Amino acid sequence: MANHMNAAKDKVAGKSLLGGAMIIAGTAVGAGMFSLPVVGAGMWFSYSILMMLGVWFCMLVSGLLLLETNLHFEPGASFDTLTRETLGNFWRIVNGLSIAFVLYILAYAYISGGGSVVNQSLQASGIELPQSIAGLVFALGLAFIVFISTKAVDRITTVMLGGMIITFFLAIGDLLIDVDTVKLFMPSGEDKFLPYMLAAIPFGLVSFGYHGNVPSLVKYYGKDPCTIIKAIVIGTLIAFVIYVCWLVATMGNISRIEFVDIIAQGGNMGVLVSALSDVMSSSWLTTMLTIFANLAVASSFLGVTLGLFDFLADLFGFDESRTGRFKTAAVTFLPPTVLGLLFPNGFLVAIGFAALAATIWTAIVPALMAYKIRKKFPDATSFKVPGGNVVIVIVMLFGLITGACHLLAMADLLPVYG
Repeated sequence: MANHMNAAKDKVAGKSLLGGAMIIAGTAVGAGMFSLPVVGAGMWFSYSILMMLGVWFCMLVSGLLLLETNLHFEPGASFDTLTRETLGNFWRIVNGLSIAFVLYILAYAYISGGGSVVNQSLQASGIELPQSIAGLVFALGLAFIVFISTKAVDRITTVMLGGMIITFFLAIGDLLIDVDTVKLFMPSGEDKFLPYMLAAIPFGLVSFGYHGNVPSLVKYYGKDPCTIIKAIVIGTLIAFVIYVCWLVATMGNISRIEFVDIIAQGGNMGVLVSALSDVMSSSWLTTMLTIFANLAVASSFLGVTLGLFDFLADLFGFDESRTGRFKTAAVTFLPPTVLGLLFPNGFLVAIGFAALAATIWTAIVPALMAYKIRKKFPDATSFKVPGGNVVIVIVMLFGLITGACHLLAMADLLPVYG
Protein backbone atom coordinates (compact mmCIF):
# COMPACT_ATOMS: atom_id res chain seq x y z
CA MET A 1 0.00 0.00 0.00
CA ALA A 2 1.27 3.43 -0.87
CA ASN A 3 1.92 6.11 1.73
CA HIS A 4 -1.11 8.31 2.29
CA MET A 5 -0.96 11.52 0.36
CA ASN A 6 1.46 13.82 2.14
CA ALA A 7 3.31 14.35 -1.11
CA ALA A 8 2.16 16.62 -3.89
CA LYS A 9 -0.53 15.35 -6.19
CA ASP A 10 0.81 13.73 -9.33
CA LYS A 11 -1.93 14.89 -11.64
CA VAL A 12 -1.64 13.67 -15.20
CA ALA A 13 -1.65 16.75 -17.37
CA GLY A 14 -3.76 17.18 -20.46
CA LYS A 15 -6.61 14.88 -19.42
CA SER A 16 -10.10 16.12 -20.22
CA LEU A 17 -12.60 16.41 -17.37
CA LEU A 18 -15.40 15.77 -19.85
CA GLY A 19 -13.71 12.55 -20.92
CA GLY A 20 -13.80 11.19 -17.38
CA ALA A 21 -17.40 12.30 -16.89
CA MET A 22 -18.42 10.54 -20.11
CA ILE A 23 -16.70 7.35 -18.96
CA ILE A 24 -18.86 7.40 -15.82
CA ALA A 25 -22.08 8.33 -17.67
CA GLY A 26 -21.42 5.86 -20.48
CA THR A 27 -20.87 3.03 -18.02
CA ALA A 28 -24.01 3.83 -16.02
CA VAL A 29 -26.43 4.45 -18.90
CA GLY A 30 -27.36 1.45 -20.99
CA ALA A 31 -30.07 -1.07 -21.71
CA GLY A 32 -30.94 -1.26 -18.00
CA MET A 33 -32.76 2.06 -18.33
CA PHE A 34 -35.55 0.23 -20.15
CA SER A 35 -36.45 -1.45 -16.84
CA LEU A 36 -37.00 1.85 -14.99
CA PRO A 37 -40.46 2.84 -16.32
CA VAL A 38 -41.69 -0.75 -15.97
CA VAL A 39 -40.62 -1.20 -12.33
CA GLY A 40 -41.62 2.41 -11.62
CA ALA A 41 -45.17 1.97 -12.92
CA GLY A 42 -46.47 1.11 -9.46
CA MET A 43 -45.20 4.24 -7.71
CA TRP A 44 -45.46 6.31 -10.91
CA PHE A 45 -43.57 9.45 -11.88
CA SER A 46 -43.17 11.61 -8.76
CA TYR A 47 -42.10 8.77 -6.50
CA SER A 48 -39.90 7.35 -9.27
CA ILE A 49 -37.99 10.64 -9.43
CA LEU A 50 -37.75 10.74 -5.63
CA MET A 51 -36.44 7.18 -5.56
CA MET A 52 -33.90 7.86 -8.33
CA LEU A 53 -32.68 10.98 -6.53
CA GLY A 54 -32.08 9.02 -3.32
CA VAL A 55 -30.32 6.19 -5.17
CA TRP A 56 -28.19 8.70 -7.12
CA PHE A 57 -27.04 10.31 -3.85
CA CYS A 58 -26.16 7.02 -2.16
CA MET A 59 -24.35 5.67 -5.23
CA LEU A 60 -22.46 8.95 -5.64
CA VAL A 61 -21.31 8.84 -2.01
CA SER A 62 -20.33 5.15 -2.26
CA GLY A 63 -18.24 5.94 -5.35
CA LEU A 64 -16.52 8.76 -3.47
CA LEU A 65 -15.82 6.40 -0.54
CA LEU A 66 -14.20 4.03 -3.01
CA LEU A 67 -12.14 6.95 -4.33
CA GLU A 68 -11.10 7.82 -0.77
CA THR A 69 -9.66 4.33 -0.36
CA ASN A 70 -8.14 4.26 -3.85
CA LEU A 71 -6.13 7.44 -3.18
CA HIS A 72 -4.09 5.60 -0.53
CA PHE A 73 -2.72 3.32 -3.26
CA GLU A 74 -0.59 3.93 -6.31
CA PRO A 75 -2.52 4.79 -9.50
CA GLY A 76 -3.26 1.58 -11.39
CA ALA A 77 -4.25 -0.48 -8.34
CA SER A 78 -7.30 -2.57 -9.24
CA PHE A 79 -10.55 -3.01 -7.33
CA ASP A 80 -9.29 -6.50 -6.45
CA THR A 81 -6.07 -5.07 -4.95
CA LEU A 82 -7.95 -2.47 -2.90
CA THR A 83 -10.25 -5.10 -1.42
CA ARG A 84 -7.44 -7.55 -0.62
CA GLU A 85 -5.21 -4.96 1.04
CA THR A 86 -7.93 -3.33 3.14
CA LEU A 87 -10.39 -6.12 3.98
CA GLY A 88 -8.43 -9.33 3.41
CA ASN A 89 -8.88 -12.38 1.19
CA PHE A 90 -12.39 -13.27 2.38
CA TRP A 91 -13.88 -9.99 1.18
CA ARG A 92 -11.65 -10.10 -1.88
CA ILE A 93 -13.23 -13.43 -2.86
CA VAL A 94 -16.76 -12.26 -2.02
CA ASN A 95 -16.23 -9.06 -3.99
CA GLY A 96 -14.75 -10.92 -6.97
CA LEU A 97 -17.57 -13.47 -7.03
CA SER A 98 -20.20 -10.73 -6.84
CA ILE A 99 -18.61 -8.86 -9.76
CA ALA A 100 -18.40 -12.06 -11.84
CA PHE A 101 -22.03 -12.90 -11.03
CA VAL A 102 -23.21 -9.43 -12.00
CA LEU A 103 -21.35 -9.60 -15.32
CA TYR A 104 -22.78 -13.04 -16.09
CA ILE A 105 -26.35 -12.16 -15.13
CA LEU A 106 -26.22 -8.87 -17.05
CA ALA A 107 -24.93 -10.73 -20.10
CA TYR A 108 -28.02 -12.95 -19.85
CA ALA A 109 -30.28 -9.93 -19.26
CA TYR A 110 -28.98 -8.25 -22.41
CA ILE A 111 -29.39 -11.45 -24.44
CA SER A 112 -33.01 -11.55 -23.26
CA GLY A 113 -33.51 -7.83 -23.95
CA GLY A 114 -31.60 -8.00 -27.24
CA GLY A 115 -33.67 -10.93 -28.45
CA SER A 116 -36.84 -9.04 -27.55
CA VAL A 117 -35.76 -5.91 -29.44
CA VAL A 118 -34.48 -7.87 -32.45
CA ASN A 119 -37.77 -9.75 -32.60
CA GLN A 120 -39.78 -6.53 -32.35
CA SER A 121 -37.65 -4.99 -35.11
CA LEU A 122 -38.11 -7.99 -37.40
CA GLN A 123 -41.87 -8.05 -36.85
CA ALA A 124 -42.05 -4.61 -38.45
CA SER A 125 -40.64 -6.26 -41.60
CA GLY A 126 -43.10 -9.15 -41.42
CA ILE A 127 -40.55 -11.61 -40.00
CA GLU A 128 -41.22 -13.35 -36.71
CA LEU A 129 -38.78 -15.56 -34.82
CA PRO A 130 -39.20 -17.39 -31.52
CA GLN A 131 -37.89 -15.18 -28.74
CA SER A 132 -35.17 -17.68 -27.80
CA ILE A 133 -33.88 -17.90 -31.40
CA ALA A 134 -33.80 -14.10 -31.71
CA GLY A 135 -31.73 -13.99 -28.51
CA LEU A 136 -29.38 -16.66 -29.88
CA VAL A 137 -28.82 -14.68 -33.10
CA PHE A 138 -28.17 -11.53 -31.05
CA ALA A 139 -25.68 -13.29 -28.73
CA LEU A 140 -23.73 -15.12 -31.46
CA GLY A 141 -23.39 -12.02 -33.64
CA LEU A 142 -21.95 -9.85 -30.87
CA ALA A 143 -19.94 -12.66 -29.29
CA PHE A 144 -18.00 -12.94 -32.55
CA ILE A 145 -16.98 -9.27 -32.23
CA VAL A 146 -15.64 -9.84 -28.69
CA PHE A 147 -13.84 -12.98 -29.90
CA ILE A 148 -12.04 -11.05 -32.65
CA SER A 149 -10.35 -8.48 -30.41
CA THR A 150 -10.74 -5.71 -27.86
CA LYS A 151 -9.90 -3.24 -30.63
CA ALA A 152 -12.92 -4.42 -32.63
CA VAL A 153 -15.17 -3.88 -29.61
CA ASP A 154 -13.67 -0.42 -29.05
CA ARG A 155 -14.30 0.72 -32.63
CA ILE A 156 -17.81 -0.69 -32.87
CA THR A 157 -18.96 0.61 -29.48
CA THR A 158 -17.63 4.08 -30.37
CA VAL A 159 -19.83 4.08 -33.48
CA MET A 160 -22.74 2.68 -31.46
CA LEU A 161 -22.38 5.37 -28.78
CA GLY A 162 -22.60 8.11 -31.41
CA GLY A 163 -25.66 6.46 -32.94
CA MET A 164 -27.27 6.07 -29.51
CA ILE A 165 -26.90 9.76 -28.72
CA ILE A 166 -28.41 10.85 -32.05
CA THR A 167 -31.31 8.39 -32.07
CA PHE A 168 -32.08 8.89 -28.35
CA PHE A 169 -32.57 12.63 -28.65
CA LEU A 170 -34.46 12.37 -31.94
CA ALA A 171 -36.92 9.82 -30.55
CA ILE A 172 -37.14 11.15 -26.99
CA GLY A 173 -37.42 14.75 -28.22
CA ASP A 174 -40.66 13.90 -29.98
CA LEU A 175 -42.00 12.01 -26.96
CA LEU A 176 -41.11 14.90 -24.62
CA ILE A 177 -43.00 17.36 -26.84
CA ASP A 178 -46.10 15.14 -26.74
CA VAL A 179 -46.07 14.52 -22.96
CA ASP A 180 -49.53 14.43 -21.40
CA THR A 181 -49.23 15.98 -17.93
CA VAL A 182 -52.47 14.30 -16.87
CA LYS A 183 -50.81 10.93 -17.40
CA LEU A 184 -47.59 12.09 -15.77
CA PHE A 185 -49.07 13.55 -12.58
CA MET A 186 -51.89 11.34 -11.37
CA PRO A 187 -54.26 12.21 -8.48
CA SER A 188 -52.66 11.04 -5.25
CA GLY A 189 -55.86 9.48 -3.99
CA GLU A 190 -56.32 7.10 -6.90
CA ASP A 191 -54.08 4.37 -5.54
CA LYS A 192 -51.32 3.65 -3.07
CA PHE A 193 -48.07 4.55 -4.80
CA LEU A 194 -45.36 4.64 -2.14
CA PRO A 195 -45.28 0.90 -1.20
CA TYR A 196 -44.16 0.02 -4.75
CA MET A 197 -40.94 2.01 -4.26
CA LEU A 198 -39.21 -0.70 -2.22
CA ALA A 199 -39.37 -3.29 -5.00
CA ALA A 200 -37.99 -0.74 -7.49
CA ILE A 201 -34.93 0.41 -5.50
CA PRO A 202 -32.65 -2.46 -6.71
CA PHE A 203 -33.29 -1.47 -10.34
CA GLY A 204 -32.27 2.08 -9.51
CA LEU A 205 -29.01 0.81 -8.03
CA VAL A 206 -28.11 -1.03 -11.24
CA SER A 207 -28.71 2.18 -13.20
CA PHE A 208 -25.84 3.91 -11.36
CA GLY A 209 -23.30 1.09 -11.40
CA TYR A 210 -20.07 2.85 -12.41
CA HIS A 211 -17.83 1.88 -9.48
CA GLY A 212 -15.55 -0.41 -11.46
CA ASN A 213 -14.33 2.71 -13.28
CA VAL A 214 -13.14 4.58 -10.18
CA PRO A 215 -9.70 2.85 -10.12
CA SER A 216 -9.48 3.53 -13.88
CA LEU A 217 -10.03 7.25 -13.27
CA VAL A 218 -7.32 7.31 -10.61
CA LYS A 219 -4.98 5.65 -13.11
CA TYR A 220 -6.08 8.13 -15.81
CA TYR A 221 -5.83 11.38 -13.81
CA GLY A 222 -3.33 10.40 -11.12
CA LYS A 223 -3.90 11.41 -7.49
CA ASP A 224 -6.00 14.45 -8.34
CA PRO A 225 -9.15 14.05 -6.22
CA CYS A 226 -10.69 17.38 -7.29
CA THR A 227 -10.81 16.40 -10.96
CA ILE A 228 -11.93 12.84 -10.25
CA ILE A 229 -14.72 14.03 -7.93
CA LYS A 230 -15.93 16.46 -10.59
CA ALA A 231 -15.89 13.69 -13.20
CA ILE A 232 -17.92 11.37 -10.95
CA VAL A 233 -20.43 14.07 -9.99
CA ILE A 234 -20.88 15.32 -13.56
CA GLY A 235 -21.03 11.81 -15.00
CA THR A 236 -23.66 10.59 -12.53
CA LEU A 237 -25.68 13.80 -12.98
CA ILE A 238 -25.67 13.27 -16.76
CA ALA A 239 -27.01 9.76 -16.15
CA PHE A 240 -29.64 11.10 -13.74
CA VAL A 241 -30.86 13.73 -16.25
CA ILE A 242 -31.08 11.10 -19.00
CA TYR A 243 -33.15 8.85 -16.72
CA VAL A 244 -35.48 11.71 -15.80
CA CYS A 245 -36.02 12.52 -19.50
CA TRP A 246 -36.68 8.83 -20.18
CA LEU A 247 -39.23 8.56 -17.37
CA VAL A 248 -40.98 11.76 -18.50
CA ALA A 249 -41.09 10.50 -22.09
CA THR A 250 -42.44 7.05 -21.21
CA MET A 251 -44.81 7.83 -18.34
CA GLY A 252 -46.03 10.99 -20.06
CA ASN A 253 -47.10 9.02 -23.13
CA ILE A 254 -48.15 5.63 -21.75
CA SER A 255 -50.79 5.67 -19.01
CA ARG A 256 -50.22 3.80 -15.78
CA ILE A 257 -52.95 1.27 -16.50
CA GLU A 258 -51.32 0.42 -19.85
CA PHE A 259 -48.22 -0.75 -18.01
CA VAL A 260 -50.26 -3.62 -16.57
CA ASP A 261 -50.31 -5.21 -20.03
CA ILE A 262 -46.61 -4.45 -20.57
CA ILE A 263 -45.75 -6.15 -17.26
CA ALA A 264 -48.05 -9.07 -18.08
CA GLN A 265 -46.02 -9.65 -21.27
CA GLY A 266 -42.81 -9.86 -19.23
CA GLY A 267 -41.84 -6.18 -19.28
CA ASN A 268 -39.06 -6.89 -21.78
CA MET A 269 -37.44 -4.18 -23.89
CA GLY A 270 -39.28 -5.03 -27.09
CA VAL A 271 -42.67 -4.83 -25.37
CA LEU A 272 -41.94 -1.33 -24.06
CA VAL A 273 -40.56 -0.17 -27.42
CA SER A 274 -43.67 -1.51 -29.14
CA ALA A 275 -45.94 0.37 -26.70
CA LEU A 276 -44.03 3.61 -27.28
CA SER A 277 -44.11 3.07 -31.03
CA ASP A 278 -47.92 3.05 -30.90
CA VAL A 279 -48.01 6.62 -29.56
CA MET A 280 -45.28 8.14 -31.73
CA SER A 281 -46.31 10.63 -34.41
CA SER A 282 -44.47 9.09 -37.37
CA SER A 283 -42.97 5.79 -38.51
CA TRP A 284 -39.61 7.56 -38.95
CA LEU A 285 -39.47 8.41 -35.24
CA THR A 286 -40.51 4.86 -34.40
CA THR A 287 -37.54 3.68 -36.43
CA MET A 288 -35.25 6.01 -34.47
CA LEU A 289 -36.54 4.58 -31.18
CA THR A 290 -36.05 1.02 -32.42
CA ILE A 291 -32.51 1.78 -33.58
CA PHE A 292 -31.73 3.37 -30.22
CA ALA A 293 -33.03 0.31 -28.35
CA ASN A 294 -30.94 -2.02 -30.54
CA LEU A 295 -27.80 0.09 -30.11
CA ALA A 296 -28.33 0.46 -26.34
CA VAL A 297 -28.64 -3.25 -25.67
CA ALA A 298 -25.85 -4.15 -28.12
CA SER A 299 -23.35 -1.67 -26.64
CA SER A 300 -24.28 -2.73 -23.09
CA PHE A 301 -23.80 -6.38 -24.01
CA LEU A 302 -20.41 -5.69 -25.62
CA GLY A 303 -19.22 -3.67 -22.62
CA VAL A 304 -20.32 -6.26 -20.06
CA THR A 305 -19.04 -9.30 -21.95
CA LEU A 306 -15.70 -7.70 -22.77
CA GLY A 307 -15.15 -7.08 -19.05
CA LEU A 308 -16.23 -10.65 -18.29
CA PHE A 309 -14.04 -12.00 -21.11
CA ASP A 310 -10.91 -10.29 -19.73
CA PHE A 311 -11.78 -11.27 -16.14
CA LEU A 312 -12.14 -14.96 -17.04
CA ALA A 313 -9.05 -15.00 -19.27
CA ASP A 314 -7.00 -13.74 -16.32
CA LEU A 315 -8.73 -16.10 -13.86
CA PHE A 316 -8.16 -19.27 -15.91
CA GLY A 317 -4.85 -18.23 -17.48
CA PHE A 318 -6.07 -18.45 -21.08
CA ASP A 319 -3.62 -16.82 -23.51
CA GLU A 320 -4.32 -14.48 -26.45
CA SER A 321 -3.89 -17.17 -29.11
CA ARG A 322 -6.88 -18.12 -31.24
CA THR A 323 -7.32 -21.31 -29.20
CA GLY A 324 -7.00 -19.41 -25.92
CA ARG A 325 -9.54 -16.77 -26.98
CA PHE A 326 -11.91 -19.53 -28.14
CA LYS A 327 -11.73 -21.16 -24.70
CA THR A 328 -12.37 -17.80 -23.01
CA ALA A 329 -15.27 -17.09 -25.38
CA ALA A 330 -16.83 -20.47 -24.58
CA VAL A 331 -16.66 -19.86 -20.82
CA THR A 332 -17.91 -16.30 -21.29
CA PHE A 333 -20.83 -16.76 -23.65
CA LEU A 334 -22.16 -20.31 -23.25
CA PRO A 335 -23.78 -19.95 -19.77
CA PRO A 336 -25.76 -16.73 -20.49
CA THR A 337 -26.68 -17.92 -24.01
CA VAL A 338 -28.05 -21.23 -22.69
CA LEU A 339 -30.04 -19.27 -20.09
CA GLY A 340 -31.34 -17.05 -22.90
CA LEU A 341 -32.56 -20.12 -24.78
CA LEU A 342 -34.22 -21.63 -21.70
CA PHE A 343 -35.68 -18.40 -20.25
CA PRO A 344 -36.03 -15.88 -23.10
CA ASN A 345 -38.11 -13.33 -21.14
CA GLY A 346 -35.98 -12.94 -18.03
CA PHE A 347 -34.80 -9.36 -18.59
CA LEU A 348 -36.40 -7.82 -15.49
CA VAL A 349 -35.68 -10.82 -13.26
CA ALA A 350 -32.01 -10.79 -14.29
CA ILE A 351 -31.64 -7.06 -13.65
CA GLY A 352 -33.05 -7.63 -10.16
CA PHE A 353 -30.54 -10.41 -9.42
CA ALA A 354 -27.74 -8.20 -10.73
CA ALA A 355 -28.79 -5.54 -8.22
CA LEU A 356 -28.71 -8.08 -5.37
CA ALA A 357 -25.08 -8.97 -6.09
CA ALA A 358 -24.08 -5.42 -7.03
CA THR A 359 -24.99 -4.15 -3.56
CA ILE A 360 -21.82 -5.89 -2.34
CA TRP A 361 -19.27 -4.12 -4.54
CA THR A 362 -21.10 -0.82 -5.11
CA ALA A 363 -22.17 -0.10 -1.53
CA ILE A 364 -21.13 -2.52 1.21
CA VAL A 365 -17.48 -3.07 0.21
CA PRO A 366 -16.71 0.64 -0.51
CA ALA A 367 -18.19 1.56 2.89
CA LEU A 368 -16.19 -1.12 4.71
CA MET A 369 -12.96 -0.18 2.94
CA ALA A 370 -13.37 3.51 3.77
CA TYR A 371 -13.99 2.64 7.43
CA LYS A 372 -10.86 0.46 7.57
CA ILE A 373 -8.68 3.00 5.78
CA ARG A 374 -9.76 5.78 8.14
CA LYS A 375 -8.85 3.63 11.14
CA LYS A 376 -5.47 2.84 9.61
CA PHE A 377 -4.71 6.46 8.70
CA PRO A 378 -6.64 8.60 11.22
CA ASP A 379 -4.47 11.66 10.59
CA ALA A 380 -4.26 11.37 6.80
CA THR A 381 -4.45 14.65 4.91
CA SER A 382 -5.77 13.01 1.75
CA PHE A 383 -9.34 13.40 0.50
CA LYS A 384 -12.11 12.30 2.88
CA VAL A 385 -15.79 12.17 2.06
CA PRO A 386 -17.50 14.79 4.30
CA GLY A 387 -19.85 13.56 7.00
CA GLY A 388 -17.54 11.33 9.00
CA ASN A 389 -18.74 7.81 9.77
CA VAL A 390 -22.36 8.87 9.27
CA VAL A 391 -22.02 8.68 5.47
CA ILE A 392 -20.39 5.25 5.79
CA VAL A 393 -23.37 4.03 7.83
CA ILE A 394 -25.82 5.55 5.30
CA VAL A 395 -24.15 3.78 2.37
CA MET A 396 -23.93 0.51 4.29
CA LEU A 397 -27.62 0.68 5.23
CA PHE A 398 -28.51 1.57 1.65
CA GLY A 399 -26.74 -1.56 0.40
CA LEU A 400 -28.35 -3.81 3.01
CA ILE A 401 -31.84 -2.35 2.45
CA THR A 402 -31.50 -2.70 -1.32
CA GLY A 403 -30.50 -6.34 -1.03
CA ALA A 404 -33.30 -6.99 1.47
CA CYS A 405 -35.85 -5.34 -0.83
CA HIS A 406 -34.94 -7.68 -3.67
CA LEU A 407 -35.15 -10.75 -1.44
CA LEU A 408 -38.53 -9.61 -0.07
CA ALA A 409 -39.80 -9.00 -3.60
CA MET A 410 -38.66 -12.51 -4.61
CA ALA A 411 -40.61 -13.90 -1.65
CA ASP A 412 -43.72 -11.95 -2.79
CA LEU A 413 -43.64 -9.94 0.44
CA LEU A 414 -43.58 -6.58 -1.38
CA PRO A 415 -46.36 -5.23 -3.60
CA VAL A 416 -45.54 -5.49 -7.31
CA TYR A 417 -47.69 -3.49 -9.71
CA GLY A 418 -49.57 -5.47 -12.32
